[in-house]
Amino acid sequence: MGKVARNVKVWMMTGIGMAMVISCTVVLAAEPTPSNSSSLTIKKASAYGDFFKRIKDRSEAQNGKNWKETADASLIQGKETQWNRYLKAAMGLPDFVDLGIENRTRFESVSHPWRSTAKIGGGRTDSQLALRSRVRFGLGNGPLRFLFEGQDAREYFNNNPGDFVNNTTVDEWDILQLFGSLTVDNVLGSGLRTDWHFGRMTLDLGSRRYVARNDFRNTTNAFDGFHWQIGKADTWRLRTFLVEPGIRDEVKLDEQNKEFLFWGAYVENLQIPWMNMEAYYYGLNDQRQHNKDLHRTYGTYGFRLFKDPKVSEFDYELEGAVQVGQLGQVDHFAYNPNAQVGYTFNVPWTPQFLVHYTYASGTRTPGGSQSGTFDPLFGARRFDLMPTGI
Repeated sequence: MGKVARNVKVWMMTGIGMAMVISCTVVLAAEPTPSNSSSLTIKKASAYGDFFKRIKDRSEAQNGKNWKETADASLIQGKETQWNRYLKAAMGLPDFVDLGIENRTRFESVSHPWRSTAKIGGGRTDSQLALRSRVRFGLGNGPLRFLFEGQDAREYFNNNPGDFVNNTTVDEWDILQLFGSLTVDNVLGSGLRTDWHFGRMTLDLGSRRYVARNDFRNTTNAFDGFHWQIGKADTWRLRTFLVEPGIRDEVKLDEQNKEFLFWGAYVENLQIPWMNMEAYYYGLNDQRQHNKDLHRTYGTYGFRLFKDPKVSEFDYELEGAVQVGQLGQVDHFAYNPNAQVGYTFNVPWTPQFLVHYTYASGTRTPGGSQSGTFDPLFGARRFDLMPTGI
């Protein structure tokens, strides 16, 4: 039987999609009250409010002429680094220091496990407590910069037979990023900016379907090699890279293999607000396996047209990719079209109504003369079909 994945979904998406939300509100009084205890409470609240306001003002000031973004700002999503400046401002660190600390704790439970390993556990409920901790330290606020980011991903309550444990959930005490970068603004007076990154890094490209710094997953893709980009701010940019993907180990330090290479080029054009455009090519050569039938040599060619969501406006996305090459000794041809249209409402929480369609080709005759199963490469796993975990 061929394996073909189809999905058509209509759902309501809200601006908050978290398992737990912790909020803190500080209320400032306009007039003093006669109660001494109330006055003391108001003074404390006012003091806390002033403290956090100073931190916010300091962090915003870092966006001035003396501040450059973090060393990996051009590599990944902006939300991954936006909190670092608040810690930096609270500690009064100088401009050339980047410091960030993060922990995410999540509990997951599946009452009817479906994986083949579930038979070992007799079909009992599979639960786990997943922790992902990160620390980052960077130096430099000029053309030359350095960044280290470490990550510890582990889980608890997973020792029963049949429980789900692998390197997508566990990667203890590892180096996520360790690189140096060079930035040149206004190249030869052209108004263009160029960046080089050398070392171990994480990458987000385009929609993140095929290359991503994992967000929901407990462990994270990393790459050893170089990345280069050139472009004009908020207009267009070209990115190229040649890397060895990190091979995750649950306990030991991640390694790389010269027989496992990944390279590509990506270009984006943002000059038309209602039709942003992207085009890309990704090459993969994976010869690590002793079984030559599992060797992969693929070229993935794709494009994307989209408009970002905005309140009281329609948005859309059209993305398609074709994959050609060899899987072992057989020809490989696969494809993955995606389409969606949505509308964001101007009401509290700004909910979005979204219609989404995705299709991934499959192999009709396993073991035959043609491979047709689309390989998502290093993308965020099925992120557009809602978050996945255990």
